[in-house]
Amino acid sequence: MKKSRRFQSQYLLHYITPFLTSVLLLASFVQNAPAQTKQEYPSAKETDPNEMGWMQGFPPPDSLLLSAADRSFFTFPKMRYSVCHMRQFLPTTNVERGNEPKSSLDYALDDQINDITFKPRGADTTMTWEQSLWKNYTDGILIMHEGKIMYERYFGCLSEMGKHAAMSVTKSFTGTLASILVAEGKLDPAASVSSIIPELKNSALGDATVRQVMNMTASLQYSEDYANPQAEIWVYAKASNPLPKPKDYEGPDGTFAYLQTLKKDKKRSHGDAFAYKTPNADALGWIVSRVTGKSVAQLLSEKIWSKLGMEQSAYYQVDSKGMPSTGGGLSLGLRDMARFGQLMLDNGRWNGEQVIPEEAVNDIRAGGSPEKFAKSDHPGLKGWSYKNLWWITHNKNGAYAARGVHGQTIYIDPAANMVIVRFASHPVAANAANDATSLPAYQAVADYLMDKN
Repeated sequence: MKKSRRFQSQYLLHYITPFLTSVLLLASFVQNAPAQTKQEYPSAKETDPNEMGWMQGFPPPDSLLLSAADRSFFTFPKMRYSVCHMRQFLPTTNVERGNEPKSSLDYALDDQINDITFKPRGADTTMTWEQSLWKNYTDGILIMHEGKIMYERYFGCLSEMGKHAAMSVTKSFTGTLASILVAEGKLDPAASVSSIIPELKNSALGDATVRQVMNMTASLQYSEDYANPQAEIWVYAKASNPLPKPKDYEGPDGTFAYLQTLKKDKKRSHGDAFAYKTPNADALGWIVSRVTGKSVAQLLSEKIWSKLGMEQSAYYQVDSKGMPSTGGGLSLGLRDMARFGQLMLDNGRWNGEQVIPEEAVNDIRAGGSPEKFAKSDHPGLKGWSYKNLWWITHNKNGAYAARGVHGQTIYIDPAANMVIVRFASHPVAANAANDATSLPAYQAVADYLMDKN
């Protein structure tokens, strides 16, 4: 009990308001902050939510009850349950799958993957693929090779029929929608944001271009330093909180209202450097909705979800105005995320239909500026870039990825004809906490598959 309270106390520093315990904030966590390597956490097996018993009973006893109102549902290890049940705690809106039959996925399972070995960054000894899954608190992982599922496992809170919070992988869905509209000639990437969203004329984003927002090179005075009570993250959190505001609250109400208050970073101009800031993704969601006259949830359904024969409808967390969180509020099934990854690997084609314009996929895969990316604080991602809300490795295989805190990923390796999708609930809200293990593991699987062929 004492150990559990210590972990909860630490996490409450990050989740001080109900919103901060929601996926809306988790979308905003720094993606690659230095990992908390000195902090010890109970293992994935020790914190299996099925064994912990969260939310079991009708009603659950107080000792097993999780709540958004008292900020408990996203403290570790309780978050290992809530990542699979976000709509149980917060308001959501559906991404409808439509009425088309479920598309089939072929299997060619390969048990040898569990025994693939690799050396984590900075380690002296090797690790197996199987060991890495437990190390990174994996909830679900699936590997597709040449269009077939060759590896699929579920742990903890997740099952074949479950949905899991994608965290900032959500951003890449938003960026893909914008890329589609650009390829269709419906969105001009060189246009100023204010020409599309006049309400943002006086904000920092007003004179930024759509492309600068898509690439996160817009100049924003926005800090996610949780130790600083004056950091902008706290204003953003209160504004986007879907739960009722305090009676004395006088700040912006809703994500769109918050975006109108953004100020420029006085140290840099638009386009100077990459800086990972979630308001860019929120603004891009507003842009694609204004251009199309449709919510992002409806647009994602029409452009992608209803065309791939998804197994399940997905859903977004929403703010107090019912607007989807396009920076980190999406929850979906593991196989459906794999279908999307395969769609991207196949240059936007699915069952003979060009669902996403090939031009849009190519634009993402080409990546952004490694020079501008290098100006950001991502020491573990040397040589990478960021484009259209996707992370581009520029490695020898041309791999690129969607990434979210606590271990979410869509990792696409064109050279290996491979897609890896993973849901996880790592206790540290920073990708640097698992990159040292995950990235070498993904490359080891890619090498194995290429040698196998």
